[in-house]
Amino acid sequence: MTAAPPAAAAVGGALREEDERGSGGAAPRMESCDLGSRQQGAIWHRKPSPAARQGVIVNIIHSVKGYHSKTIRFLNVAFDGSGDSLLTGDHQGNTYVFDLNGNRFNLVQRTMQACTALAFNLRRKTEFLVALADYSVKCFDTETKELVSWMRGHDSSVSSISVHGSGRYAITTSTDTAQLWDLDTFQRKRKLNVRQSVGIQKVFFLPLSNTILSCFKDNSVFAWEFDTLHCKYQLPTPVEGSVLLYKVFAVTRDGRIFVAGGKSNHLHLWCLQSKQLIRIIQMPAKVRAVRHLEFLPDSFDGGSNQVLGVLSQDNIMRFINIETCKLLFDIGSHEEGISTAAVSPNGRYIASVMENGSLNLYSVQALVQEGNKNELPGGLNKKRLQVLLKGFGEYPAKYRMFVWRSLLQLPENHLAFSSLIDKGTHSAFVNIQNEYPIKSRKLLRVLQRTLSALAHWSAIFAETPYIPLLAFPFVKLFQNNQLICFEVVATVVVNFCQHWFEYFPNPPVNVLSMMENVLAHHDKELLQHLIKYSVTSQVYAWPLLETLFSEVLTREEWLKVFDNIFSNHPSYFLMIAVAYIICSRAPLLHCNQTADFEYFFHHRNNLDINAVIKEAYHLMEATPLDIHPQRMLDDFIPLTKGQYPVFNKYPTFIVDYQTQERERIRQDEIEYLRERQLAHELEAKAQERKAEDEAWYRKQELLREAEERRRKILLEEEKKLAEQKQRLAAVKRELKVKELQFLDASRRRFLKYQQDQRQTELKRLDDEIARKASMREQETAATVQDVEVQRLELESQRQLFEQHLIKDQEAVRKEMKEEVDAHRRKVDLEDHLVQRLMEIEREEKQKAQIVAEENLTKAEQKRFDTDWRLQALHKLRRDDQNREKHYEEIAKILHDNRVKEAELLKTMREAEEEKWEEVIQKKAQLEEEQKAAAAADEHRKQFLEDKMNDALELAEKLQREDGYFERPRDLKARRTERRVELQRVPRSGSICLNDLSASESSSHMFLDRRREELACQEQELMAEVRRLRQKLTSRAQMRRPPTRFQATKWTP
Repeated sequence: MTAAPPAAAAVGGALREEDERGSGGAAPRMESCDLGSRQQGAIWHRKPSPAARQGVIVNIIHSVKGYHSKTIRFLNVAFDGSGDSLLTGDHQGNTYVFDLNGNRFNLVQRTMQACTALAFNLRRKTEFLVALADYSVKCFDTETKELVSWMRGHDSSVSSISVHGSGRYAITTSTDTAQLWDLDTFQRKRKLNVRQSVGIQKVFFLPLSNTILSCFKDNSVFAWEFDTLHCKYQLPTPVEGSVLLYKVFAVTRDGRIFVAGGKSNHLHLWCLQSKQLIRIIQMPAKVRAVRHLEFLPDSFDGGSNQVLGVLSQDNIMRFINIETCKLLFDIGSHEEGISTAAVSPNGRYIASVMENGSLNLYSVQALVQEGNKNELPGGLNKKRLQVLLKGFGEYPAKYRMFVWRSLLQLPENHLAFSSLIDKGTHSAFVNIQNEYPIKSRKLLRVLQRTLSALAHWSAIFAETPYIPLLAFPFVKLFQNNQLICFEVVATVVVNFCQHWFEYFPNPPVNVLSMMENVLAHHDKELLQHLIKYSVTSQVYAWPLLETLFSEVLTREEWLKVFDNIFSNHPSYFLMIAVAYIICSRAPLLHCNQTADFEYFFHHRNNLDINAVIKEAYHLMEATPLDIHPQRMLDDFIPLTKGQYPVFNKYPTFIVDYQTQERERIRQDEIEYLRERQLAHELEAKAQERKAEDEAWYRKQELLREAEERRRKILLEEEKKLAEQKQRLAAVKRELKVKELQFLDASRRRFLKYQQDQRQTELKRLDDEIARKASMREQETAATVQDVEVQRLELESQRQLFEQHLIKDQEAVRKEMKEEVDAHRRKVDLEDHLVQRLMEIEREEKQKAQIVAEENLTKAEQKRFDTDWRLQALHKLRRDDQNREKHYEEIAKILHDNRVKEAELLKTMREAEEEKWEEVIQKKAQLEEEQKAAAAADEHRKQFLEDKMNDALELAEKLQREDGYFERPRDLKARRTERRVELQRVPRSGSICLNDLSASESSSHMFLDRRREELACQEQELMAEVRRLRQKLTSRAQMRRPPTRFQATKWTP
């Protein structure tokens, strides 16, 4: 394998390119109209040429001149019902009407506010609607220029106005509402409100129907019956990998196809009859968002428009065929972008508001022709091919024939060509081999057939002497495809040989004059030299034209030249002939003989063909318009499909005379042969007619039998089709039943799942309540254990106190024994009485001190006991408070459970009322329990206070008894002193000691009895506390019964 040359690779890429833009030459200036301060006037001053600049008829601007010159921007544009009048509004509130047929414009209103929407297709042709920046809509009359009505009701800017086909109703749309107006009374009939979160995109009437289509920002599209405003249907939501949010919409004139687009390069095509998405059109990758959609009407499509205009974010409006998905043409550019556009109802004009604020009016016919010229068969683009040709100089040989066929747009009319070939060899070319002795019989036969076909197509070619020279190069190239060969020659004659036959049989003097004018403008010296030696254009120009340069160029040079000729305007053919002459000026200036000039233009010369081609392009650009051949020659027109066009651009009387003479001679020659064979032919025809009649009857019989067989086959097929339809309906019913069963099963599974979730939640709440109750019981048990421990501590302290009392009794007994012994020793030891009395007094003092200390210890012990009881009471009170908090938490949990039950059983009204009654009863019971608990707490509190008072009274009584116990001791001390004084009275002292011993024993007995009573009371108190604890625990358990819920079930 070998690598393709760069030119071949480039053209191969061009075969795959379709949406690329070529760079064209400079275009003539287009017609412009500045409104200025004029209120009326002409739109254009001379008849515009739409083909002059990309189909633009006129560019309209509105400039204000003064100290600060500025341009007033147009904002909106609308056509009337006929499509011949145009209504525009700018941002200063000026409204103009342009009469395109009458070539007049008129300022009809100044609202002093920017307009947001326009409508010019009302029932009364002179009235129009304009939406203003203050959210109002006004109706004006273009003739009287007066306000007809003022309609208010919107709270935001009106984005669109849709008028019914009758012109009697209108719909105004803003983002939050759409309103239906009666244009006879200018009263609002209906209002469409939506949630602010949804929003309205557009509401409009469908053409040729009483249906209103509403499009919302959530991609929902609803159709409403106009008379009743009942919803007819809703389009289903499209399923797509990337969500397309609809922003702009368009409908065909017959109301069958609905197109939606948005922030994507995709367009959705809906069929409003089947309510189905029938097609998704993908625009080129450079289109990222669609700003406006508009169908282009056609007079012959019956309202089923096929051409859609798509305005994208790059401000270029592309017109595509929605059936073939091909780009037909586009308007606007990156430098001159389009803001919005409107198409006339008759499909003749396109009005576009440009980004610079001006208004462009396009001719649809010119745009279509321009698109047809650029778009070639096979997916090629003419502008792209021109760029490649200028870069490489020629097309690669591998693709040349294909590119030529595409550039010439050959129709390949096989039937028409066969009819020409069937006519046989034309009489003018029967003996062509005598004039042109060609060695190759195949090439001679192809040339003879091609020339005969040309002569049968138009009689002029049978009389043109140079037609074989003109056709021979193409015959040699396309000898293997006679149809293409014929159509190439015919296309060349029709387009590149314009006006050649007007002076037949003379050369085309008018064409040669055009070439002479161009030569005079660019090389006057050379023309003067040719004139000096009487060399006319028939010598230096006509030989090049009639032979198509085949005599002066080699094969490669000739192919390169015609690559450029076929890629440009037909005038380029003449320019390249002039360029050949100009590039040969050096040898021509040295020629001074007519024969030398004739030889030069009939033989090959040493010229650089690339320089000739370059010079031809220079002549195309530099030649003034008044002498430019392009002004006289028509644009390239391909051969028509089906039948070839009529070619009669020649003096018919001359051609007819020559044809008649040739035909008369031929008829004379044929007459004899015809008369001689007439008899044989009549006999043969009779036999043939008889055979034909018999064959016709047989054929009719066979046809009748075949028709019967096919009728039977059709009946059988119809029966089979009916059976298949029945089976298909049964399958559809089964699928529908299965779908309903699946939906029901899904619903039941979902309901069961919800029920399981509710039961799980209730179980979790029960577990939480049980856990808290268990924790509370544990705390109660711990408190009871603490009380028991404190009781044990009290018991141990009581035993310790008894031990101390026993010790005190022993000490008292010992003291009494010592006193008795002392008294006995005193009797025995009277001699030492005084000393003994002093010792006894000292001992008595020590004993009194010990008794005081013991009394103090007892008082301290009583105080400690009282403090411990107070602490126990405080602990009990804190425990009661904690228990009350637990009760409050339980009540809160019960309240939450009731709220959840109410939410869960919302749909079951009757059960809900019963549950509420139960909740009310339980609440009353809870309040009674709380009151009972409060009464029990009060009773317990009163009981503890009574016990505390009893304990305090007992302590005071003990203190008083201790004081009574101390008084006999004081009396004893005084009696001892008296005994010291009366030393001689011993019997009295003995009596006193005996009395003291008896009183002490009685006081000890009383203390023992009180201690036993206190111990019993303490045990009873602890038992009462335990009973109260058990009672409160049982009440708490009774107050919180386990919550149970009945099983719930969702019903369909």
